[in-house]
Order: sequence, then C-alpha cells, then structure tokens
Amino acid sequence: MYAVIKTGSKQYRVCVGDKVKVEKLDVAPSEEISFSPILVSDENKIDLNQDKKWSVKAKVLKEGKKKKVLVFHKKRRKQYKKLNGHRQLYSLIEVTNIGKD
Repeated sequence: MYAVIKTGSKQYRVCVGDKVKVEKLDVAPSEEISFSPILVSDENKIDLNQDKKWSVKAKVLKEGKKKKVLVFHKKRRKQYKKLNGHRQLYSLIEVTNIGKD
C-alpha cells in the first residue's frame, strides 16, 4: 500500500517502512508526526476528497544538511564572477503507518 503526501511544497510517494528526506520539519527527532489529508492511495481506490480520515504516520529519525549546491554567476566580458554555496536542511522520516485515524 502506498500514499502520496505533501510537505514543504513537494509531494512524496511513500510506503510503510520507507525512509524519506523531506524539508526540515518543526518536530524534534524521535517524535511522531501525522500527514493528513493524503493526496492519493491505492487502497481500493478510495475517494480521498470525501473521506478526510486517512493519514500517514511517521517518525522523525534525524535532522541534518544535504550536500552543498554551488551557484555560479558570470557576466561575460565584464570580469564579473560570483560563487555562492547552499546546504538545504532536511528531516529524515520513517513511515510507520498508513490508514484511517
């Protein structure tokens, strides 16, 4: 069974037991979090627009930073170059349950 959740302006397809890196959540590590309502599920093709009781429960395992992304700006023939770096914060979650509340 899978479900599609939305968090941090992104959508993730998850199954029970999956570990997913999502944008940083305001939840401390080792705490539970619930994503509701879910967008899609394959459980008998349920109509999630009418049944808002479905949710995905997950446990936050840890928080950290992803690899550095380099951003390089250049204007040709003007001797202008600028290099910036960015590391995105993330929360690693493990999906524990998909079902009705």
